[in-house]
Amino acid sequence: MKVKKIAVIGAGVCGLGAIKSCLEEGLEPTCFEKGSDIGGLWRYEETPDSGRAGIYKSLTCNTSKEMTSFSDYPVPDHFPNYMHNSKMMEYLRMYARHFGLMQHIEFLAKVCSVRRCPDFSSSGQWQVVVEADGKQKSYIFDGVMICSGHYTEKHLPLQEFAGIQEFRGRYLHSWEYKHPDAFAGKRVVVIGIGNSGADVAGEISRVAEQVFLSTRRGAWIWNRVWDDGNPMDTVLFTRYNRAVQKLLPSFLINRWAENKLNMRFNHANYGLQAAHRVFSYQTVFNDDLPNCIITGRVLMKPNVKEFTKTSAIFEDGTEENVDVVLFATGYTFSFPFLEDDLAILDSQHSMYKFVFPPQLEKPTLAFIGILQPVGALIPTSELQSRWAVRVFQGPIRPSSLNNWLLARPPKIILSPRDAYRVQYIDYMDEIASELGVKPSLFSLLLCDAKLAKEVFYGPCTPYQYRLQGPGKWTGARAAILTQRDRILKPLRTRVLQPSGSSSSRWLWVARVCAVLFLSASVVIITQMIYH
Repeated sequence: MKVKKIAVIGAGVCGLGAIKSCLEEGLEPTCFEKGSDIGGLWRYEETPDSGRAGIYKSLTCNTSKEMTSFSDYPVPDHFPNYMHNSKMMEYLRMYARHFGLMQHIEFLAKVCSVRRCPDFSSSGQWQVVVEADGKQKSYIFDGVMICSGHYTEKHLPLQEFAGIQEFRGRYLHSWEYKHPDAFAGKRVVVIGIGNSGADVAGEISRVAEQVFLSTRRGAWIWNRVWDDGNPMDTVLFTRYNRAVQKLLPSFLINRWAENKLNMRFNHANYGLQAAHRVFSYQTVFNDDLPNCIITGRVLMKPNVKEFTKTSAIFEDGTEENVDVVLFATGYTFSFPFLEDDLAILDSQHSMYKFVFPPQLEKPTLAFIGILQPVGALIPTSELQSRWAVRVFQGPIRPSSLNNWLLARPPKIILSPRDAYRVQYIDYMDEIASELGVKPSLFSLLLCDAKLAKEVFYGPCTPYQYRLQGPGKWTGARAAILTQRDRILKPLRTRVLQPSGSSSSRWLWVARVCAVLFLSASVVIITQMIYH
């Protein structure tokens, strides 16, 4: 049987997982990366090219390493639980080397167009035009996996801010921000309180004269460290917790979480009171913002009403002189290489389970990682890739796509990103069921109670989806049972001397013996007196 050729667009975390999945399924992948290296979003560049993801130098992952790793390649135990972008790049290079992915990547290769072949309705094939070394070349592929991400096209809504064109200071998007040096001694207003906005505002406030953080809706601020010092997601993202959440009404779950977050600091007192319930909108992770607010380095403000030549006027009527405006207003989806885009994607970018465009006659085009999981992206996108390549090998029935298209319930969308927001465990289990790799708790309970307990009560790590079915990994059980050790390993860098603890134990024993001796002496003397 002829080996199917698959085009993978982008060599970031999603692209690497897609290449690996193709190889696992016996397909022949060719990955086109317009940059000179792997990593995508996680590769820091001082001056990134337009159309590429841009990150600031201090960017650190919001999901912990055990929840973020690829499902058959755990992050090394000595790596920190929350990895800096440089550590993430180190991990991705290790992954690529281990599975021999680099030989399947063509660097400095820009995909110019992706279009259906004339006989697409029968062949499902795609014509892909790629530019490299100033020359264009056309390829025919049996399937295409789009892994180009959605942090490349800046959303800069200048039209919503009257007077911004007359503003004499500097304005920029967070995509352009790298480090705080250029803001020393400046008065800066940051617009938007997503993860980037909160991070940048806190970092700039260390050197700026004053930072104002402007938000329309407010936000619920989560921090990486949870109860007993454990990584937040390893405590909350468990199958047990998810089962309880499904039994309880949403208002109780929201109330519990909001009370928990307000115990750290009262959001209303800090000017962060959100206009939404905690689980109805995107989450914000930040460990420093409350400290920046309580020390006055960051002042919370409502939305900007308008700009003058030298100041910002806010909706509460206050006016502040500012030198720089930094828009942390997110990104828009963009697939400029897709020809006849509207015939492939509708105006809402509807996709079957966020992967397959339902309008196509053949499911040979897959979007990987174009969603916002409430959790880690790497395992989510990897599972999408594992499913997609199985579909490429033996397509699902088009009727299931059509039924989904007709049965989609209307949704109230608070923001464009909300349309792509999914619950981590629910979505992973949904795709795993399609693929046949969802762990069976009942079967585990019968044959391996120790593993079943950790799968149900422990963090829902990606290794769970390698216990059975296609792509089963023999190391999955051990990875699950040792995951807590890998969480603790990078924390226990100060080793206590055994002698010290031994001495303490003997001292405690000596004190107990002394108390017992004195008590016995008192009893004996008392008896002698009365007899």
